[in-house]
Order: sequence, then structure tokens, then C-alpha cells
Amino acid sequence: MHQERFDDIRARFAEDIASAASESDVLDIKGRYTGKKRGILQELMASLKEVAPEERPAFGQAVNALKSELEQGVDEALARVRDAKRAPAGLDVTLPGLRPDLGHLHPITRVRREIEQIFISMGYAVATGPEVEDAYHNFEALNTPADHPSRDIQDTFYITPDVLLRTQTSPVQIRTMEARRPPIKIIAPGRVFRRDDDVSHSPMFFQVEGLVVDRGITMAHLKGTLTHFYGALFHRDVEVRFRPSFFPFTEPSAETDLTCVICGGSGCAVCKRTGWLEIGGCGMVDPAVFGFVGIDPEAYTGFAFGLGIDRIAMLKYGIDHIRHLYDNDVRFLEQF
Repeated sequence: MHQERFDDIRARFAEDIASAASESDVLDIKGRYTGKKRGILQELMASLKEVAPEERPAFGQAVNALKSELEQGVDEALARVRDAKRAPAGLDVTLPGLRPDLGHLHPITRVRREIEQIFISMGYAVATGPEVEDAYHNFEALNTPADHPSRDIQDTFYITPDVLLRTQTSPVQIRTMEARRPPIKIIAPGRVFRRDDDVSHSPMFFQVEGLVVDRGITMAHLKGTLTHFYGALFHRDVEVRFRPSFFPFTEPSAETDLTCVICGGSGCAVCKRTGWLEIGGCGMVDPAVFGFVGIDPEAYTGFAFGLGIDRIAMLKYGIDHIRHLYDNDVRFLEQF
């Protein structure tokens, strides 16, 4: 007798809830069946006094089970009509969604992180400094006289006569030597700015410079360091050669070449058929620079080097124009 009443309520509820087309329809049905004042289940519980005393526990349990069943049906119906309301007509919301595009590291970021990890594995620390720099740290403390061409307005972005956008990360070396005593072993990666713009140069680009200061440092340490670094960076054995050059803050100074990583030294268009790639400058720290930072040049020597991260990225990934690195063209960037 009682089971028939429960089955009848279930059947009517299933029919009503299936026909509900809106959230208000579902809530109306919920009120009719499980409402506390006039709900069908409330009336069912009110009839408990008419049930024989020995049947009342089982009757009460059956009503509670039916209530849980109807409440679950209401929740499922609400989810159904709400999904239908959000979804445009004809859209099957049960279909799996489209996989979103995932971002990738920029090639310059990839190369910079790889460079940092190589030098960290060699015992170097990563140092940073301001991009808006004063003329003293950017030029004077680096032994660059006032009449040097690099200080001309044609080459440097000046904010005031004494404040500028740094033209190199070498000022980080000066600030490090001012703050610390040897031994010093750092690299300084970061953005730099120069008035230059062509296939292989940009007004804003990325450099990494290195500095080692200690007792007994020689050019042999410098060449061994760079040879190991380039081999690890390009994942192959390379030969490094020094060509005499001049930089105000190193003496002696050299341009660094390495065997072409494209042709292996046999000659190609990238290395202009020479088998060598010019990759950066280096040299022994000029004793005059030590004078600006209070380090005794009789007791300590050091070497420094500077490399273009953009140039290395172009070589590693076969990029033929530096502008591709800064155009933010998704078709280019998604290749990485």
C-alpha cells in the first residue's frame, strides 16, 4: 500500500521534471514536491500518524530516501536547464572543448636562460643593474674618455647630459666591484640600448657580459672559459680564436671568433665563406678600471667578455633578421 504511493510520486515527479524547460519550472516542481509548507513529501510525512506504530520507522526511512532521490533529480534538472541557457541553440555542450593555445618561451628568453645555466654550472653568479644609468658608471668608470665616439649623441640615448639608457651591461661590473672585493665571478645579462638599426642590429637588444677578478687570472683562463661555454651552448666541439682589438676598459683586448656552427668551418653564406663567426669582444680588465673601484691592480687581474644574446639566438635558430625577434608575429613565435 505505502510502496504504491511512493511509486506514484516517483512517476509523477519524473514526468514533471522531464518537461521542465526553465529554471523557474524546476523550482516550481521542487516546491510542489519537497516544499516545507505544502510539498507532497511534507503531506506524506504528516500522514505518518495514520501508519501502524510498528510500520512507522520503515515508513519514515522510505520518505527520507524518496526526498533524497527527488532532490538529486532537481539538482540535475537545474544543471541541465542552466547549461542549455548558456549554450547557443544547436550547440552540443557534451562535446569536449577546444584545447587552448599554450604560450611558449621567446627565443631570446630561451637562449638567455641557457646561457645563465651554463655559467652557473661553472660557478658564476648572475648580477643585475639599472637600465637607466649615469654617465659615470656607463662610461667614465669604464675608462671611456669624454671624447670617445661611443659617447656621442649619434650612438647613445641620453635622457639628460648625465643620465642615459645604458649602452652595455658593463656598468653592472663596475657596481659589483664597488660593492664587493675579489674574488669576483659574475655574468650580467640584460637589455641595452644604442642608436643602431639594420639586419643584425636593433636600437634595443640583449647582452650578457662576464667578469672574473682574482689573483693570477690570465688570457688563458679567458680563452678556456669561452671555449667551454660555446661548446656547451651549441652542443658541439668548437674552436675559439682571438683577434687583436681595442676596448677602453680591457687591455689587451680581442674580438672573439668561433668555428661556424652552421657549416662546421667549411665555409657558408652565414660565415661569409670564412669558416669563422664573429661572436663578441673580450680582454683583460684594464688596470685603470681597477683604479675607479679601489682594487689593487698589482695584486689582482681579471678578464671580461661581452656577447650579444640576440646574435646567439639568430645563430642557434637560423633567424635571418633581428627584427623577427621583436615584431611579436605569432606565426614566428609559435615555432618556438
